[in-house]
Amino acid sequence: MVSYFFPAVAGLLTGAGLIIAIGAQNVFVLRQGIRREHVLPVVAVCTASDIVLILAGVIGLGAVVTAHPQVVDLATFAGAGYLLVLAALAARRAMRPAAIDAGNAVAATSRWAAVGTAVALTWLNPHVYLDTVITLGAIANTHGPQSKWVFAAGACAASLLWFAALGFGSGKLAPLFAKPRAWRLLDVLVAVVMGSLAVGLIVSAL
Repeated sequence: MVSYFFPAVAGLLTGAGLIIAIGAQNVFVLRQGIRREHVLPVVAVCTASDIVLILAGVIGLGAVVTAHPQVVDLATFAGAGYLLVLAALAARRAMRPAAIDAGNAVAATSRWAAVGTAVALTWLNPHVYLDTVITLGAIANTHGPQSKWVFAAGACAASLLWFAALGFGSGKLAPLFAKPRAWRLLDVLVAVVMGSLAVGLIVSAL
């Protein structure tokens, strides 16, 4: 058991280091958590996606992705386009306070729209393939045949803990967003983050 402790901790810390960063996916989960809207399915989609990608890296699919860079290129341009759309929508919400309902803070989003956005922000993000499939997969495979799965379990646990904490914990910020002005500021942040990430993706692909 002791021999598995260090790979598990290594996986937990490595996974946390790669996941806990300001990105489109985290900003979206944060926003849904503050709104207390479809938090469970969004957290479940993000966590399940990470687990699938981490396990894919451990079984060696990172080599396949590396051998076919066009997969990452396709995700880069598709992801950049989607991020630009989300940035434009957030900017429009921020500039049109009349469209914000003071009672509900923002118009409700359907469950399928929220889940679809979570899926797109995960699978159209080229960094998710570099971070989870390639990087985590490569690190995991430096451990032994058995220990690499313990490392992967630690990384998966990091994903679960982070998204659960971000999604459900951010609900405590809801009182701060009782006024439409706060939602406008959040949408400005969303627009800036999404737009910056989109530009960064486009520049990196050129």
